[in-house]
Amino acid sequence: MKKIIKLTLLLFIVASSLNAKSQLLTSDDIKTQMVNDWERAKSYTDQYLSTMPGDKYTFKAVPVDSVRNFAQQMLHLAEANFFLMSKATDAKTPSFVKSDLEHSMSAQTMDSVTYYVNASYDFCIKAVKDLDVNKWGEKVKVFGMETTRYAMMNKTFEHQTHHRGQTTIYIRVAGIKPPQEKLF
Repeated sequence: MKKIIKLTLLLFIVASSLNAKSQLLTSDDIKTQMVNDWERAKSYTDQYLSTMPGDKYTFKAVPVDSVRNFAQQMLHLAEANFFLMSKATDAKTPSFVKSDLEHSMSAQTMDSVTYYVNASYDFCIKAVKDLDVNKWGEKVKVFGMETTRYAMMNKTFEHQTHHRGQTTIYIRVAGIKPPQEKLF
């Protein structure tokens, strides 16, 4: 009987200590992580922008008209960051953002691309910070599809990751080593 009591007491102590160490994940924790991820993505993308030499910004991985060049890929990423995050959060897109940046020849210089891309990340970071987490479950419509604000912010993040990833091929085909993956 003493063994059962001791074992029960030991199990109770272990269970109590496990519960004491676990914490609930709050909506503020999720928001903080999302902001951190956007800040990391900005830094990582900036490494891509500085890895590709300025004279190779018009480089295409394959010489096909339907394929974007490096600058166009990054400008598309920036335009989508502005557009999708504004849909997710109702944040007003800055007035300096032109439509169809990726087809503007004057926007395809290294300095211009870097400016627009970094501005798009700053916009996304601020939009996430400014949106009340109590609104993250609200529905928004984008491209005729309905989803939550939270899901749309995640889709925006996924989109920028996709297009940055595409530029890895451009950098490699140009004979340059791309930046090391940056998970944290």
